[in-house]
Amino acid sequence: MNLKEATFIIPIRIESSDRLRNVITTTAFLLENFDTNIIIKEVDSESVFRRDALPILKDILDVDIKVNHIFEKSNEPLFHRQKVLNEIVMESTTEIVVNYDCDVILPLESYHEAYQSILHHTHDVIYPYGRGMYQKQVYATDEIVSQFLQTGDFKYLDSHSKTHTSDFGWVQFFNRQVYINGGLENENFKAYAPEDKERFYRFTTLDYNVGRIENFVYHLEHSRGENSWINNPYMLSNMEEWEKIQTMNKQQLIDYYSRQEYLKKYVSI
Repeated sequence: MNLKEATFIIPIRIESSDRLRNVITTTAFLLENFDTNIIIKEVDSESVFRRDALPILKDILDVDIKVNHIFEKSNEPLFHRQKVLNEIVMESTTEIVVNYDCDVILPLESYHEAYQSILHHTHDVIYPYGRGMYQKQVYATDEIVSQFLQTGDFKYLDSHSKTHTSDFGWVQFFNRQVYINGGLENENFKAYAPEDKERFYRFTTLDYNVGRIENFVYHLEHSRGENSWINNPYMLSNMEEWEKIQTMNKQQLIDYYSRQEYLKKYVSI
């Protein structure tokens, strides 16, 4: 499928064996199904992607591993996902950028519909899954994901999943310039945070055309440390940031983001 005008931006830190399997699965799925651009930025003390994921991808795929993998060495225990996303947005050059969680897979038609909607300016932002009971929580094994990748048949994921609620996270298709003009990711949120709720609130309050596709999102479940759960030591300040922002109207949001020091590294709004 031709998604040449899109760049999938994927920030990663591979902290567990199931997260490694998920990164391999989602990357292989994207490479096998789409003619597109992928930037993976990994921030860690060493590159687990290069050491453990790339050899497996080269072994299982018949296609070239066309991934721009950027590694930044860091011994910081917390993964600042919002900062990494902003850096990758600025690395990308395509009209469309896809904020993509490394644990997520969508039905093929959802990628196509979301891509076309942004490409033809029907929407500025697309959430390619429904709000409500549209999440498939997949409890995968190596065998399950291998069967899925070999066949492309979602029945292998369906048979090991349960339906759960979905709302604002996982993946969004953006017009890149809208993403930038709207303030990118809020770097005041660190590690696990309500940034997904804030992002949706901000881009809708700023009157961008935000759409949604009523289809499932498949989330490959994984173990959770402080970078992906509420035991994040920054959780209090993250919640204070969210409580403050959700009281703001359009002009107040514009004023607030225009004063953010982190944003000045990338752009003036």
